[in-house]
Amino acid sequence: MLDLSGLFIEDEIGPCENDPGPISLAAYMRQCLTSPDGGYYTSKPEGRDQFGLKGDFVTSPEISQMFGELVGIWVVAEMMAQGRLDSGAELIEVGPGRGTLMDDMLRTIHRFKALASAIGAVYLVESSPSLRETQRRLLCGDTPMTETSDGFQSISKYSNLPVCWRDDIRFVPSNTGKAPYIIAHEFFDALPIHAFQSVAPSQAEPSTPAPSSPIASAERLRAAKTAQWRELLVSAAPPSPIERFSDSTPDFQLSLSKASTPNSLVLPEISQRYKALKPQAGSTIEICPEGHSYAEDFARRIGGTGKETAAPKPDPSGAALILDYGPLDTVPINSLRGIRSHKTLSPFSSPGLVDISADVDFVALAEAALKASPGVEVHGPVEQGYFLHTMGIGERAKQLTSKLGVDEVEKRERLESGWRRLVERGGGGGMGKIYKAMAIVPNTGGARRPVGFGGGVGV
Repeated sequence: MLDLSGLFIEDEIGPCENDPGPISLAAYMRQCLTSPDGGYYTSKPEGRDQFGLKGDFVTSPEISQMFGELVGIWVVAEMMAQGRLDSGAELIEVGPGRGTLMDDMLRTIHRFKALASAIGAVYLVESSPSLRETQRRLLCGDTPMTETSDGFQSISKYSNLPVCWRDDIRFVPSNTGKAPYIIAHEFFDALPIHAFQSVAPSQAEPSTPAPSSPIASAERLRAAKTAQWRELLVSAAPPSPIERFSDSTPDFQLSLSKASTPNSLVLPEISQRYKALKPQAGSTIEICPEGHSYAEDFARRIGGTGKETAAPKPDPSGAALILDYGPLDTVPINSLRGIRSHKTLSPFSSPGLVDISADVDFVALAEAALKASPGVEVHGPVEQGYFLHTMGIGERAKQLTSKLGVDEVEKRERLESGWRRLVERGGGGGMGKIYKAMAIVPNTGGARRPVGFGGGVGV
């Protein structure tokens, strides 16, 4: 049967009001992934599941329970290090997927009774109704989900802990008296990006109407003599009668804007890292403004704003752990990709049916967090393999295998291959080098490093 689910998106991202012009890459990604009418994450046609071996991709929590357990241990270690042993803690996860990671975390934290009782609520930032229901079944069992004034709520199967769903992190309460422990696993890679390319002065045609003042004329002349950023935009691909019958044939394509756009005039100027690349014609960069906003939000919840106009946080507390893929310290370039049925393909084919993601710029997230709050410091990124090894994944694997019977060969092999895939740095699907971990924690002036980032566990 012909699959037409992507047509809803194609119609929406096509020309508007008879304007044949292209759209930004961020607008394209947003429609493909989160449109209420056929978005990859916000709709679920019958028989389709994004996650797992039968879906399009497998995430670390799905590969091994040890991943979620160690993330839970990381939260416990931070609570202990900060002295948060009685009350006021909250767990927040953005992009919780099936809920597997949070389920493993809660099961682990529940073993530390005193610390578990200090957690007042779990907040899941999820806009997909179908994924919310999947998460409820896993985290809350038979307890129904009820609608509230600002989202949905149920009760955890591990205790009477409230589990609350919000469409956006802006709807998660921010209280200076609370200690939020925020987890973002493979979340930032799915946020919309803008892409830009530097063009030589000879190519940088003026993009504004002819100025009427001498000052404007001088500015126009100066701009014409320097390299400029041009935005890479998405437009419909020309029809190809020969290839049109292939599902992998891209429906859209990237093209360089002929003139400056508001995005190209503003976004590449927010960091010295981007400015340094501007004189080099042909340089390309990817910028994720929404990612910066989330990092800023995390930092303010943990460390306060430091602004007189906002409620200060006298005692910075909580932490954020970001686990995703991307380079350690360079600006991502040409990283946009599509994934379907565990295969990489064009992100411009079958919109709405293909997962689209891009490398995370960890340095940009760190810059945004530090700029947003003087009450935080950032550690990492470090390779996921290093993080998991220092958290004790090898020792945990030995514990689990020791409990298996001699005849449980298949379980033993699955457990062994799973944790090794999470930490391996080479081929064969190893995730230890590609994936990174980064932490945002209260500013200690360098007196303490969090566990997994060179520090130990202590109270």
